[in-house]
Amino acid sequence: MRLRIIRVIARMNIGGPALQVSALMRGLNTEYFDQRLFAGSVGPDEADYIEKSATDVAVSRVPCLGRAVHPADDLRALRELVAAMRRFRPHIVHTHTAKAGALGRIAAATARVPARVHTYHGHLLHGYFSPWKTRLVVHAERRLARGTDRLVAVGERVRDELLAAGIGRTEQYAVVPPGTLLPSPPERSQARRLLGLPQDSPVVAYVGRVTQIKRPDRFLTVAQEVRRAVPEAHFLMCGEGDLGPALRRDSGLDGALHHLGWRTDVETVYAAADVVLLTSDNEGMPVSLIEAGQAGVPVVAIDVGSVAEVVRDGETGLLAGPHVPELARHTVRLLRDPRLRHDMGERACSWTTRRFGAERLVDDTHRLYASIAVGRGWWPTPTEGEGK
Repeated sequence: MRLRIIRVIARMNIGGPALQVSALMRGLNTEYFDQRLFAGSVGPDEADYIEKSATDVAVSRVPCLGRAVHPADDLRALRELVAAMRRFRPHIVHTHTAKAGALGRIAAATARVPARVHTYHGHLLHGYFSPWKTRLVVHAERRLARGTDRLVAVGERVRDELLAAGIGRTEQYAVVPPGTLLPSPPERSQARRLLGLPQDSPVVAYVGRVTQIKRPDRFLTVAQEVRRAVPEAHFLMCGEGDLGPALRRDSGLDGALHHLGWRTDVETVYAAADVVLLTSDNEGMPVSLIEAGQAGVPVVAIDVGSVAEVVRDGETGLLAGPHVPELARHTVRLLRDPRLRHDMGERACSWTTRRFGAERLVDDTHRLYASIAVGRGWWPTPTEGEGK
């Protein structure tokens, strides 16, 4: 029996969730799964992953399903999702991201979809809202979890923090890390020519949304500290977001900061970099760090979310608290020690390629769906449902 899957995500903006959803839409065996993807529109300061990198992935647009919360629009999106589910009659609705997780699971309950799965690509427990709004979010997630068959966390620490907040039960959770395969990076010299960078200067890169939770302001402050110790250093910001215009106006780096915007060839950015720096207040399991590892670039990162499950501290990169002096000290250490960078980069490439491949993500998700199908009696045995 072929399982019908509806996948719902608020928006397919460039980032980890969109990359993971695209990998699943492409990778799950059509002999066993019939998938449909529903997504809202990206914001005005975001780039659309479907348009830039996944034109082969079919998506049904639900315009009112975007990130912003507007009760009238949300109700329209809910109605559209319920109608789509009643037409397609999925066995499983799998939701991604917070707003889509709420509307998608409510729609699935309304349409009487038998099984519901939700993936936490991170969480909203800190860094996003005021304390009272966070309490509302936690209350809503607790209620939604009660009607969800399986909760998927991208990392063990993300799962543990959700459980500590009373969201779901241990037996509901499956940990399914992201999976991706970075295209082969160009040679370092070619990458630097393409990006207009000096061939011999140390380069530190930021890859991600330029928005408050990612703390690009902290990145710039660290960059200023690093440049005091390594005056020839250059800094890349690959990404866009609501804070982009302000950061362009006043970086304090005197021409050493290069704003790249969104790029489809992110492998070129990694190839040009000596170190990738992550300065976020909150993360799930950042795909940018996985990609950096696959490109053989060591990382300096704040130890939040499941970052430590990607970056092995002292082996593939260096972890720190949210403190500018510590982040700057780690970055300077790597910039001044080519041998250490090389060794960490080689270990990072081996570890991330083995642990976070796209095929592994697809296999894990296949097994997750198979366990639901067997439990519901749709597939007779696990072995009959696991062929690929």
